[in-house]
Amino acid sequence: MAAALFAAWVIYANLFTISDPLILGILFVCGIYTIMFVAIGATSNAPDHVPAYDWALSLLSMACGIYFFVNAGVIADRISLLNPFTPAQLFFGTALLLLTLEATRRTTGMGLTSVVLLFLIYNLFGYLLPPPFGHGVSEFSYLLDILVFTTDGVFGVPIQVVASYVFLFVMFGTFLSKAGGGEFFFNLAALLTGRTRGGPAKIAVLSSGLYGTMSGSPTSDVVATGSITIPVMKRLGYKARFAAAVEVAASTGGSAMPPIMGSAAFILAEYTGVAYQQVVLAALFPALLYYLGVFTQVHFRAVNNDLRPSDDEIPSAAETFRTGWVFLIPIFGIVAALIAGYSPTFVAGIGVLGAVVASSLLKATRLSPWQIVEGLGETTLRILPVAGACAAAGLVIGGLSMTGLGMKAANVILTVSNAQPAVTLVIAAIVTIILGLGMPTPSAYILAAVLVGPALAELGYPVLQSHMFLLYFAILSALTPPIAVAALAAAAIADEDPFKIAFSAVRLAAVGFLLPFAFVANPGLILQADMFTNGLAIVGGILATAAIGMSIEGAIGTSLRTVERLALVVAAVAAVMPYTIVAVIGIVVLLGLMVRYIAMMRSDQALDPAE
Repeated sequence: MAAALFAAWVIYANLFTISDPLILGILFVCGIYTIMFVAIGATSNAPDHVPAYDWALSLLSMACGIYFFVNAGVIADRISLLNPFTPAQLFFGTALLLLTLEATRRTTGMGLTSVVLLFLIYNLFGYLLPPPFGHGVSEFSYLLDILVFTTDGVFGVPIQVVASYVFLFVMFGTFLSKAGGGEFFFNLAALLTGRTRGGPAKIAVLSSGLYGTMSGSPTSDVVATGSITIPVMKRLGYKARFAAAVEVAASTGGSAMPPIMGSAAFILAEYTGVAYQQVVLAALFPALLYYLGVFTQVHFRAVNNDLRPSDDEIPSAAETFRTGWVFLIPIFGIVAALIAGYSPTFVAGIGVLGAVVASSLLKATRLSPWQIVEGLGETTLRILPVAGACAAAGLVIGGLSMTGLGMKAANVILTVSNAQPAVTLVIAAIVTIILGLGMPTPSAYILAAVLVGPALAELGYPVLQSHMFLLYFAILSALTPPIAVAALAAAAIADEDPFKIAFSAVRLAAVGFLLPFAFVANPGLILQADMFTNGLAIVGGILATAAIGMSIEGAIGTSLRTVERLALVVAAVAAVMPYTIVAVIGIVVLLGLMVRYIAMMRSDQALDPAE
């Protein structure tokens, strides 16, 4: 009930009041911590009941919230680094800092916590390092001042975003799911692809993408949809490794699929100052290409292995839309609000209201008052890991602003790459993936934005393209070995080695690893150029993605020779180049190859019809 009441307060604070960012951050963080310490145990072996020390941490969080709220005016009027702390400020500030570290450990594990501790140690003792890595002497009081008593640290941009439209968009997804939206999206995917070769795998691709744009979490997407799709694929003859890899690749891409895209997209918009509507528009076509790449590989794998459609009953269009049509109302409402230019917070509010109202139109989907209360509480519980990660990220950002480490890291990257654009991009991708191993996507993106982003800015890359580049690799870190958290979730369902799943998922998501380099070079791929360039990029992107998928699989029913696979790759690269003549030549070559391959496949089907 406390979680539901907290969610109700978030709605009120965002939609019906004009809250000071500092006060909103204070109440949100301390409120979340109060619930977190009684909802999440200290270890995996924590007792079923809430131990006394967890109650103590929860009460301390509440006390911090009360103190900071009551003294918000005094805190806002302080002159950072000049006014000395009172004993009470020092106590509650230190307590909140330690509570944030413990909240991070409980929600995200020791990976992100260790990173935060490393940065804190650098902030305190980095003056002992030689130039250029060292910085001026920094006392603990200075560090505490920036991290806790300003909006540059714990209460900074990441937590402000989570406390507003991220929370509301998660609530939208929760209500939609409780009303049966998840089942509708699965049935819709089954209706579109279930009767084709490799149908179950294609259902996994589409349903995971549709679900993932709401959840924004690859791991939760794998658990939610993979528990259905992976066993079905295995039963129809798919190897466990491939079945799990399909689910992992499809679920990971959901964080890049508009309109919601997970919380990282909101943070990107806030951090860069780019309008969220522009971020959504820029992300749309690359996300579609990502899923086209996965879909293409799944299709040709099914053709090559003669994987027939599922014998399971596929729902008809009438069955799918008899009740499912109501779930399209809030989706269209969100899209319309985005196009109309409303703020992300207002758009999210429309989504929440639309989900509740639309579900009430039919008895089969109607949410009872208790289900609404449950949805509010579930939203708060789902946001706990995101809030813990973003509060920790705020500590990193605040520390970096004190020491200037971000620019120093950028200088190191540029020195190593000799300021060569292509080499710098490769290093940026590798660093972002490493930063994201085992971490939530928002944390991975934030770390990359403050450490790697300045290097890309130094080379003159536009803000939107460079940060979209970093966001993509932050997302893909969820399936990249050696940690691959999404693969770990799928391994338990498929009963397969997570490392094998991760490597197979990387192969299926190969287009995703190439896309960021393409749209950095060619802004038409993110619809940021003139109409002709955008149109040419769309055609080239579709053909290039299909060609890459065919080349990776190496067969289209009949094996492709090595020279043909190389020709597909070369033509694909040419088709997405920012030079009109080169792109046209690549497109023409790919069209010629596609026509030839379609004729070959039709010839094979005439001899042995597959569908």
